Amino acid sequence: MIEPPILIATRGSALALAQANMVLAECRGKFPKFSFALKIIKTTGDKLQSVAMSRIDANLPRGLFTKELEVALLKGRADVAVHSLKDLPTQLPDGLKLGGVAGRRADVRDVLIYRDIFKPKTKLADFPPDLTIATSSTRRKAQILARRPDFKAIEIRGNVPTRLQKLASQPEIDATILAAAGLGRLLIQITAGGRLKGEHTPGSLAATILDTDEMLPCVGQGAIGLEIREDDQRMAGICRRLNDEETFQCVTAERALLRAMGGGCQTPVGAHARVDGEEIHLRAISFLTDAPRKAEGRAPLSAADALGEQVAGQLL
Repeated sequence: MIEPPILIATRGSALALAQANMVLAECRGKFPKFSFALKIIKTTGDKLQSVAMSRIDANLPRGLFTKELEVALLKGRADVAVHSLKDLPTQLPDGLKLGGVAGRRADVRDVLIYRDIFKPKTKLADFPPDLTIATSSTRRKAQILARRPDFKAIEIRGNVPTRLQKLASQPEIDATILAAAGLGRLLIQITAGGRLKGEHTPGSLAATILDTDEMLPCVGQGAIGLEIREDDQRMAGICRRLNDEETFQCVTAERALLRAMGGGCQTPVGAHARVDGEEIHLRAISFLTDAPRKAEGRAPLSAADALGEQVAGQLL
């Protein structure tokens, strides 16, 4: 009797499919005796393209880009869900858990992308005044305006190629901000001259990578999360083989911080954990109060959860 394939649930965007296909290839390489297949699922977030992301926490349930994948897991219609970890809520439904991360984390930094009427720059301070930045992220908006209060921030929705096309074609938008990891997974490169180059890229855009000293990333940014059923021992074993332990402990610290602060992916909080020797070093910034608050801490890799809670306590 032929066993049914292990089903990998994913959204259908270009970026989600690129990530899911990376996981699919890794699974097939490490587990040649098993059969694997993708299951594409449309989420609520994919359907609500007219809703401002900054209003989601107040008006819509969390897990806008994950709920339908989680339902498929719980009902046995999928075996593992592949997520951009920054989209996965820190509180998971009963019966589900984060089984691991798919390999090492990609570049955590954000990228400021702009029409090439502006010469390529190296820092936010180098840009001319009064730029209009299109972003759906409250975290990015808060950090940009803290450094450049003369800029104007407006909403934008759509996947990566859609946002790039909007920037190139709508003169009222000067720039947008996207994750370096997502650009890389879509094979979009930043040339030595500061130009964007790739299949999904209009030819009139330039880019500046924002160092984490200028903009801290979203919790989990750059990591691919593998969500599974708590009682599925076969998938737990597969996830252990796919997992990168240092990345997993770093995102565990970041997610513990966000969970302790009661926030979701649209909370104006940035955080970045990295391994430094035998310790995790976690830095964070919060815009939940009138003035931004910064905090940082260190702890052994085995104390990732406690470190996140400790740094959250400083921010609160």
